[in-house]
Amino acid sequence: MENFVTKLNEEHQNILRVINLINKETGKLTQGQEINKFFWQKAVAFIRNYADKFHHAKEEDLLFKEMCQKSVDLHCNPIDQMLYEHNLGRDYVKGIEAGLKNNDKQEIIANANKYCLLLTEHIFKEDNILYPLAEQALSQEVKDSLIARFMKAEEEKFNKNEIAEYLLIIKEFTNE
Repeated sequence: MENFVTKLNEEHQNILRVINLINKETGKLTQGQEINKFFWQKAVAFIRNYADKFHHAKEEDLLFKEMCQKSVDLHCNPIDQMLYEHNLGRDYVKGIEAGLKNNDKQEIIANANKYCLLLTEHIFKEDNILYPLAEQALSQEVKDSLIARFMKAEEEKFNKNEIAEYLLIIKEFTNE
């Protein structure tokens, strides 16, 4: 059975692939191309559903809560910063959506650039600081239970077809 860190890291890789696609599309806008509404709507759907509901929900509802238990001994607790960054990312996505609605390239570019930079740095922090910290601080029993609770949360919030649908967005725009 995989552990909770492996699961979250794999999801991060999918999110980073979409961030790479967003960066490429933002570059096209900067070079004067028209807004590809189809792409942006798909990208926003991926972020809102896969990155936020599917991935961030596991962190916020399960992992972060475990790390904030009084029984967990942390020399510092980065959870407040991680939650702040999740919310900041949501604000940038709202900005992308507003840009799409208003057909405003500059608003899309500004918010997409901020989102991509934030999430790239955020994922680095989680993969290299937060998750190793959790591995050290959480009991083996809690770590073992997290992966089971992750799977249960996935089943309750999504069916396998929905998850596959969001992963197809990556393939659709990368020709994989």
